[in-house]
Amino acid sequence: MYPLDLEKLIGYYQKLPGIGEKSAERLAIATLELSEDEVLDFSETIKNAKKNLTRCTICGHLTDQEICPICQDESRNHNIICVIEDYKSIFSLEKTGTFHGTYHVLNGLISPMDDIGPEDINLSSLISRVSKLNNPELILALKPTVEGEATTLYIKKILEDQKVTISRLSYGIPIGAEIDYLDNVTLEKALEDRKKISE
Repeated sequence: MYPLDLEKLIGYYQKLPGIGEKSAERLAIATLELSEDEVLDFSETIKNAKKNLTRCTICGHLTDQEICPICQDESRNHNIICVIEDYKSIFSLEKTGTFHGTYHVLNGLISPMDDIGPEDINLSSLISRVSKLNNPELILALKPTVEGEATTLYIKKILEDQKVTISRLSYGIPIGAEIDYLDNVTLEKALEDRKKISE
């Protein structure tokens, strides 16, 4: 139905989350309507983002430096670490403007059904970070799913002998919701109403 090159372009847009065939078709056609300079700049931007963006060596956030701006910011409270599944949630939490601690990206959740254990996610560096802090607090901002609960319980267990305050986001977040899709008010309230789960 489509010329081959257009079909390939539609196919790539369909790989993006939330983009169905109709939306992919509209995006592909809109891309073709860009000027040649805009198309070159667009493709160069994608290439550069893929090449230059990496993970912060401290927290695992997306950055174009070795250490992300949040970890470099001395005005933030480095004794409070918000633990999240993936870096997309940081953008959402930062938009609230109310959290002034730091983050730790796990890059996944413990899921025995999918053969994902504690060693498969970014937990060892979290434990290392916590051991160097004075009376730290961890805010677990993980999905209220079986995997999120398993990860929460595991983190609580491995840190139970250390002087770490562990809290979690309020259950005001809808069950199964993705943190990066929540509105600012919901996120702000969830941070304010976090519950302590350590002794």
